[in-house]
Amino acid sequence: MKTILIKLVVLAVMLTGLPLSGIILAGLPSKRYFEFPPKTIYITHAPFSFPVFITCLILLVALVLFFAGRAVTCRRSLSLKPGNFKFPWWGWTGTAAGIFAWIIAWTRFPFFEGIQPYTFIPLWLSFIIAANALAYRRNGYCLMLDRPGIFLLLFPVSSLFWWFFEYLNRFVQNWFYTGVSLNPGEYFWHATLSFSTVLPAVHGVYEWIRGMPWIEDCFGNFIRLRPSRPRVTAWILIIFSGAGLFCLGVWPDYLFALLWISPLLIIISLKTLFREDHILTGVTRGYWSVVVSASLAALVCGWFWEMWNFFSLAKWKYSIPFVQAYQIFEMPVLGYAGYISFGLECAAVWEAVGRLGAKIPND
Repeated sequence: MKTILIKLVVLAVMLTGLPLSGIILAGLPSKRYFEFPPKTIYITHAPFSFPVFITCLILLVALVLFFAGRAVTCRRSLSLKPGNFKFPWWGWTGTAAGIFAWIIAWTRFPFFEGIQPYTFIPLWLSFIIAANALAYRRNGYCLMLDRPGIFLLLFPVSSLFWWFFEYLNRFVQNWFYTGVSLNPGEYFWHATLSFSTVLPAVHGVYEWIRGMPWIEDCFGNFIRLRPSRPRVTAWILIIFSGAGLFCLGVWPDYLFALLWISPLLIIISLKTLFREDHILTGVTRGYWSVVVSASLAALVCGWFWEMWNFFSLAKWKYSIPFVQAYQIFEMPVLGYAGYISFGLECAAVWEAVGRLGAKIPND
C-alpha cells in the first residue's frame, strides 16, 4: 500500500506541478490557466506545415504497416466469427438506447431541445453496455457481469484520470469545448460524469478485441524489446518526461505530444523502479497481445468519440500545431495517432484497478 501511495503522489505532483512551475518561471500569467470553465483561447498555434505533416505521416504509416504485416501473416487466424455465446438481451437494450441517444444528439427537434446538450452520457453508457455484451458474446464473460464492483470503480477513477488530461491541455490548448454555456458548478458535474465513461468504454472494447483468436496467435509471440539496464532506462525516461512537462506550457507547439506520452512513461518508469510488472512487461518477452488490444480498443472508441461529436450540439474542436488539416470529423487525421498511446495509458490504469481483484487479462 505504501508503494502505491508513493507512486500516486509522484505521478500527481509531476503532472500538476511541473507544467505550472514551468510557466511561472517563464513569466507567463498563471491566472489564465485556471479559468473555469475554460473559455479563453490564449495560445496561437503554429500554422500547418506540409513537411512536418508528411514526415509524421510516413512514420505513422510505417508503424501501422509493420503491425498490419504481422496480422496478415496470421491471416488463417483472422476469424470474424462473433463468438460462441448468445448476444445477451441487455446488449440489445444498450444498442437500442444508444441509437435513440444518437438520434437525439444529431437532430434538432424542438421537443428534445432541453436534453440535446447532454447526450454524451447516455450515448456512452449505452456504448459501454453494448461493448460488454460483445465481450460476453465472444468470451462468455465481461467485467460488468463478473466483477461489478471493479466495473463501477472504473467510473470515478476514469473521471479523475481524464481531469488530469484536461489540466494538461490548459498548457497546450489542443482542444476546446463549444455549443453550450454552463456555470462552474454545472460544468464540473457534467464534465465529471462525462469523463467517467472513458475507462469503462475502452475496457469493454478491449475485452472484446482481446478475445479474438488472431490477437493471441499474431502477437502472443512477437518481437522482444528488452532494455539491458531497465532501471537506468526508467530514470532516463522520468527525467525526460519531467523536463518535457516542465517546458510544456513554454513551448506548447513543440511539446504538445508529451501530454499523451509523459503520463505513460512516468507510470511505466515508476513501476520499473519498484521492480513491478507493468503494461509493457510482456513486450520484453515478445508478448504484445495486451499492447495491441489496448491500442486498437482506444482507436475504436476514438472513432466513435469523434464521429458522435461531429454533429452534436455540445462538442469539442481541435487546434493542433503543424498538422491541423485533413480532418476526419473534427480531428486532424494524424491526431488519431494519439489514441495509440492513450489506449496504453487506459490499460495501465485499469491494470492498477485490476489488482483489487478484477479479471483483466494481463498475460
